[in-house]
Amino acid sequence: MKTKLLITPFLVLGLLTACAEMNPHPMDMSQAVLNAETKADHAALAKHYDEVADEMQLKVDEHKKLLSQYESKAYLYGRQAEDFKAHCQRLVDDYEKVVASNRKMAEMHRGMAQ
Repeated sequence: MKTKLLITPFLVLGLLTACAEMNPHPMDMSQAVLNAETKADHAALAKHYDEVADEMQLKVDEHKKLLSQYESKAYLYGRQAEDFKAHCQRLVDDYEKVVASNRKMAEMHRGMAQ
């Protein structure tokens, strides 16, 4: 029983750490978008947005796995199981919106590169 009580804080800490590991943009995006004039510039921006969308999709997949774990083994997490599930679902929803936004931006810049 004590082992389960010790595992829970470490899982929460791991979850919070995973959420905090977002990489900042390697470039000043507003400046890059404003300065994009050539097809190559727009192609590079499209590639960047696709890469960000791919990273965020990995986060979606990761949190869906955690959500599945919380749903299938809620008894391991006690009273906090519902909070963990709700938190994961919110993250999945938010990351999916980010994925969609980045895919849309990539598609727009691909259209400008043609």
